[in-house]
Amino acid sequence: MRATTINGPFDIRLVDAPDPRVVAPTDALVRVVVSCICGSDLWPYRGDAPEGVERRIGHEFVGVVEDLGPAVTTLSVGDLVIAPFLWSDGTCAMCARSLQTSCLAGGGYGGKDRDGVLVDGGQGEYVRVPQADGTLVAVPSSGAEGPGGVDPALLPSLLTLSDVMGTGHHAALAARVGPGSTVAVVGDGAVGLCGVLAARRLGAERVVAMSRHAVRQDLARAFGATDVVEARGADGGAAVAAALGGIGADSVLECVGTKDSMDQALATVRPGGSVGFVGVPHGVELDVRDLFRRNVSVGGGVAPVRAYIPQLLPDVLSGAIDPGRVFDLELPLADVAEGYTAMHERRATKVLLRP
Repeated sequence: MRATTINGPFDIRLVDAPDPRVVAPTDALVRVVVSCICGSDLWPYRGDAPEGVERRIGHEFVGVVEDLGPAVTTLSVGDLVIAPFLWSDGTCAMCARSLQTSCLAGGGYGGKDRDGVLVDGGQGEYVRVPQADGTLVAVPSSGAEGPGGVDPALLPSLLTLSDVMGTGHHAALAARVGPGSTVAVVGDGAVGLCGVLAARRLGAERVVAMSRHAVRQDLARAFGATDVVEARGADGGAAVAAALGGIGADSVLECVGTKDSMDQALATVRPGGSVGFVGVPHGVELDVRDLFRRNVSVGGGVAPVRAYIPQLLPDVLSGAIDPGRVFDLELPLADVAEGYTAMHERRATKVLLRP
C-alpha cells in the first residue's frame, strides 16, 4: 500500500509500505476512504520533526472495515467507520470517565501498539486499528450508493468528527459555553471555525470570530459568527469587549497553541469568564496570579473526540451542522506533499485527501 511519511522538516513523502493485517484479536483492518491533514501536523512539518527519521503521519480518517479480529463484537465487515485521532479500549477507568485520550491501553497512529507492532498513519490506504470496539464508530447505513451505504456527500463532515469538530466542541465545553453565552474564538483554522459552529450549537447568543482572512471570515459567519474582529493584542481585546457590552467575552476558545494566541485569549475574556484551550501549546505560560485576581478559569487539553462522536453524529447525518465546509482543498493522496505546502502557506484551511 501507499503511506505518508515525514522524514524531517518540510520533508513529506508518499512511500510504498507493507499491507497491514489483523494481528491482535481486538484489531480492525480499515480501508481509508477519506483522510486529511491536521493543523497539528504542521508543527512537526515546520520544525518539530527530527531530520532523517522516517515516521508515519496522519491521524484523521474515515474508512470501510475490511477485516476484523475474532474478539471484535460491535463492528461488521463493510461498515463505514469514523476513527478518532487516538485509539482506546473503551473499558478502562479513564474511558469510563469519557476521557479516551488518557486510555490506559490506548495510543496514537503512526506509533506502535502495546506489543510493539506498528500502527499505520491515517494518511495512507489502509490502517490497522487496535482496540477496534473501543475506538471506531460505525456510521449507520441509509441505503445510499456510497461506502457502507452512506451518502458520499457526508464524508467530509463525517471526517471532521475524527478530530476538528470534536476538538472545537471540546474547546466550547471547556470554556463553559451555554445558552445565552457571549463567545470569542481565537484562531480561524479548521478547529477555530468548528469552535464557532460548536458554540452556536450549544446556544451561544453572540460569537466573535477573530480573523484577518476574508475567506475564513465568510465561513465563520456561515457557521454562526455574529461579529468578526481583525485587531490583535490589547486592541483586539478592546474590540471584542466593545462588541460584547464593554466587559469582554464570557467564554473564549483558544484554538492555535502559541504564546500570542493564549495571551490574546486572556486579554479577551471577561473577569469571571472561562478560556477553553485546545491548540497544542508551544511556548505558552500562564500568569496564575492574574487568573486568580480576575477569577478567570482556564481548562481544556486534548479533546476526547471518541466521547463526542455519538453526540455530534446525529446532527451531521440530519444536516443540522455541516462542518465539512472547512475543507477548501481536495487532493489525491499522491499529492499529499502539496497539501502540506498549501496549509503551511495558508492557501488552504484544511486539505482533504482521497487515496
